[in-house]
Amino acid sequence: MDRVELLKNRREKLLESGSEIRKKIASIIDEGSFVELSSYSFSKNEFYGETAEGEGVVTGFATVEGNPCYIVAQNAKVLSGGVSKANCDKICKTLIAAQNNSTPVIYFLDSKGVQIGEGVNVLEGIADVLYEMNELRGNVPQFAVIDGDCFGSFALIAAACDFTFYTENACVSYAAPSVIAAASNKPATKAEVGGTASVAATGIAEFIVKNIEEIKGTIVDLLDLLPDTGVAVTDAEDDLNRTSPELNSSVDADSLIKAVFDDGKAVELGSGFAPEVACLLGRIGGISVASLMFRGGESGVELTSSIAEKINNFLGIAADYGLPLVNFVNAKGISRSYEVGRSTVLTKISNIVYNIKDLTKISVVYGKAVGLGYSLFAAKAMGYDYSYAFCNAQISLFDGVEGARVEFDGVRFDNEEEFVRKYAEENQDPINAAKGGYIDNIIEPQFVRQYLISSLQMSVR
Repeated sequence: MDRVELLKNRREKLLESGSEIRKKIASIIDEGSFVELSSYSFSKNEFYGETAEGEGVVTGFATVEGNPCYIVAQNAKVLSGGVSKANCDKICKTLIAAQNNSTPVIYFLDSKGVQIGEGVNVLEGIADVLYEMNELRGNVPQFAVIDGDCFGSFALIAAACDFTFYTENACVSYAAPSVIAAASNKPATKAEVGGTASVAATGIAEFIVKNIEEIKGTIVDLLDLLPDTGVAVTDAEDDLNRTSPELNSSVDADSLIKAVFDDGKAVELGSGFAPEVACLLGRIGGISVASLMFRGGESGVELTSSIAEKINNFLGIAADYGLPLVNFVNAKGISRSYEVGRSTVLTKISNIVYNIKDLTKISVVYGKAVGLGYSLFAAKAMGYDYSYAFCNAQISLFDGVEGARVEFDGVRFDNEEEFVRKYAEENQDPINAAKGGYIDNIIEPQFVRQYLISSLQMSVR
């Protein structure tokens, strides 16, 4: 057979075996930009006696709205996307290229675990992939796209990526859901074990989308915000002197996002996990920032193990990419529930102290900063470059009724509400912290964007 015809036949067979995964890749990348690498890698699985075309993974590079990216895409049509040593070697080759060229990586994960018959070889391969992934962390962004099953050790890739996307078909689990259900003697669906319904417990998914086509825009937004792939400081089209008079009457997390961020928009990470705290990436006055937005309404947010875990993960992203941190504080101390008391909350909060210490950071107390809520997220001793408080914020050692009972110990409580009001007026007024030099300024809420832009311009060089 003519060599050109032979090549065409081989290529046609290869494309046929990977038609579905190539369609998924095409839905995210710019049309015609994909250049496949190592496409003619083949190994044989002795257990099945079958050849793994392309090693069951499609790799290469492409552009996403003009941004260069490397692609690693498991092909579930080859031995069920089973992981092998050859499969891992091909992935590692791509990750090393990404490291050498300082280029982001997008993973498409779809596998039911390791190929039978691989033995210890595949364990070495998995270790190689995880090692190379770790080498990339903090150097280039890594995105995971899950639109099928991701079982076994490669579920760690989903957890290790900077940003992970779940579709409604996704399931991420360290073992097959049926195995987990049997071992637990508890019937469970795939969605409950590792799908979108599990996100609130696992904390893996940053974004839940209906289909892959939705992912492209978010990836582009993130690449633009991160200094390594975008521009850390740019000219803001939004008015630098824009004020928000409505904040003087009423303030909540959503209204603050609209008031502070350029064009009133920010990208929220992991909204399904510990939603009491929003982890945001956006621009303020053209400057890329990471931001912790505490929700909680009038009561404020009490810290739990899950909240501390979410904050730690986000602080890692801020540190990896050199983003200044802007906190919008409405937080109290540790929740006093029995479940939280028996959790890892103390260890995780101590990790916050370590992870936050070297960041450039600014704090705005817009609600409550009580106990540890102040010490961790607003205190000068924690290294905050600038700390502001809204004129109607509350900063104190204790909160509400508890503070009143301590302050007025021995006084009969005929009207508890009156004592709480008296305690708030005398002890929670932010002027007390400002007098000690701990709060740089007490501000009208409507001017918060202007204060933050000025502070960021002084802090970010």
